[in-house]
Amino acid sequence: MTPDRRNPIFAAIDTPDRDRARDLAQRVGDAVGGIKLGLEFFNAHGPEGVRDVASGHENLFLDLKYHDIPNTVAGAVRAAVRLRPMILNVHAAGGPAMMQAARQAAAEEAARLGVRRPLVLAVTVLTSLDDGDLEAVGQSGPIGGQVVRLARLARDCGLDGVVCSPLEIVATREACGPDFTLVVPGIRPAGAAAGDQKRIMTPAEALAAGADWLVIGRPITGAPDPAAAARRISADLALS
Repeated sequence: MTPDRRNPIFAAIDTPDRDRARDLAQRVGDAVGGIKLGLEFFNAHGPEGVRDVASGHENLFLDLKYHDIPNTVAGAVRAAVRLRPMILNVHAAGGPAMMQAARQAAAEEAARLGVRRPLVLAVTVLTSLDDGDLEAVGQSGPIGGQVVRLARLARDCGLDGVVCSPLEIVATREACGPDFTLVVPGIRPAGAAAGDQKRIMTPAEALAAGADWLVIGRPITGAPDPAAAARRISADLALS
């Protein structure tokens, strides 16, 4: 399941405001390749809200980052598949049994419903973290090595790919091969504020490095005209 190369951008609609989320999704729908809904929106509005906002959008990234015991994650994944996401994710740090349970649950539930199986990706290291943050929680650095280690583990568990920062694209691609899906947040157009992201790259740089999908939030959704902002980014990528 490869991205539409005309537009590999997921617009990250991170807001608890349902009306605003619906409006943003409608406004940017023709200017991006898909939309991402995450914890902030899901905790406010649940599955019903996701169905509402994602209606009419074929490519939904349901960004809930499951991390729990295998049985609980499997149950959560089954419930998520009913929302028809293109992509859902778990934390690689949950370990092999949890990732395998997520993969199996996604396949079984999709087959039962007769729908496409979502890509199941593993989150490696959040883009808001740096080497000092890893050390603070007792993990050995550098971050690049940890990302590749977790990506290999996710691949060996049968997952479809990982979420990684743009700075780890090349090493992860080399380690896991050309068919391993890389979804990349931490994308900031030239001149945009980094915000709470620490490992960032421009959209063109990330795509050139080998990203499959780019997750872009505030540079699009915080712009006065979100659709125009998305189109400008697409034009910079020579995608329009």
